[in-house]
Amino acid sequence: MNSLSLRIAKPFIAPAVVLLIATAAVTFLSAQASAAIHLLPAIVLPIGIALSLWFNRGRAFLALVSLFCAYAGYVLASYYGAEPFARRAVLSGIAIFVPLNVALILFLPERGVFHFRSYRWLLLIVVECLLVAWIASAGHSPLSGTAWKTILDHWLLYPSPTPFVGKVLFAAGVALATGRVYEHLAAVEIGLGSALLTFFAACSWSNSPASFPVFVAAAGLILLMSVLQESHRMAFRDELTGLPGRRMLEEQLLGMGPQFTIAMVDVDHFKRFNDSHGHDVGDQVLRMVGARLAEVGGGGRAFRYGGEEFSILFADKTLEQALPYLENLRISIANYALAPRKRERRHSLRDDEDRRRKTGDGMAQPHGVGSALGGNAESLSVTVSIGVAERNRRLHTPARVLRAADEALYRAKDAGRNRLSR
Repeated sequence: MNSLSLRIAKPFIAPAVVLLIATAAVTFLSAQASAAIHLLPAIVLPIGIALSLWFNRGRAFLALVSLFCAYAGYVLASYYGAEPFARRAVLSGIAIFVPLNVALILFLPERGVFHFRSYRWLLLIVVECLLVAWIASAGHSPLSGTAWKTILDHWLLYPSPTPFVGKVLFAAGVALATGRVYEHLAAVEIGLGSALLTFFAACSWSNSPASFPVFVAAAGLILLMSVLQESHRMAFRDELTGLPGRRMLEEQLLGMGPQFTIAMVDVDHFKRFNDSHGHDVGDQVLRMVGARLAEVGGGGRAFRYGGEEFSILFADKTLEQALPYLENLRISIANYALAPRKRERRHSLRDDEDRRRKTGDGMAQPHGVGSALGGNAESLSVTVSIGVAERNRRLHTPARVLRAADEALYRAKDAGRNRLSR
């Protein structure tokens, strides 16, 4: 349960730390220090925009551009002698349009920065900026007239310091982000929701010369870190099973001490599943096996090695200590009756496992025949072969231990499959 709690809490740690630091900085900043604070967003936001472009993270890119435009408007209205109405118009505009943009972004799947409709989003932000400038120029331009001065005095739009419409949009954006996080614990959804909360703090203290730039910089930093976390996940975690990938295994092996054990796990007759039932069912098999491997006991950590092959690393465990956990794993998979799901009713097994991890439930009990498809459904039996080896005087490097475990795996297959060999 402790590891479960840590897995759930880990993506929230960085945003929480950034928000706490920003709050402490605003609380203890001196008036002299606040003069240079407005440079922070001018540094953090462009870096975040550049990294979003580099890693092709479209939603974070749009949120960061929206924050940058909002801060640019705030600076122009606050530091360059804008009249009180123009400043109120800008504060109302950024408190409405930034949460509106983030709420719209949260509806979108990630398509990257350079998809064929991305220009529409940038055009929307440009239109928002021009609209705010048009309203702010009321009384100074014949195009805007003076009507906006009366409209902006309405209680729904009046910034005190955040207009009521803005508060509603902030609440809607945070609610959407919370729903997305519940569906799948992803760094970008957490980053968008946390950045929106932080930007709400900036708008709520917009009259403070230090608070607004500090909280905007914090919001940009949260999004920047979420981009890095998401890119790290894509590089080191397998998308299908949710397990760490081979690159992560290789990094972990570099830091191993004098005692460790490696197991290689291979799905028996996997090609037959693909040929007989299609690649969708093959993916379902891999998800099920990956979910079972993720729950291996004894401190073992599972990795997707490639194809239908997996690895389990037991740090500080001897081969004899790891064997009972591996045997229980083999039996658990063999006893699981997998019910193939029709395309229109198929739910990702990994999503099911995510929900169980969030609620603290254990692994699902094996499905009976027809449990997912109805009374006439076919139930599939999946087995795995396991080879295991430990570091010793002969196998003194991680590469040799891995090779020995792979050789043991082939011995298990040659001996009839659905067995463990050392």
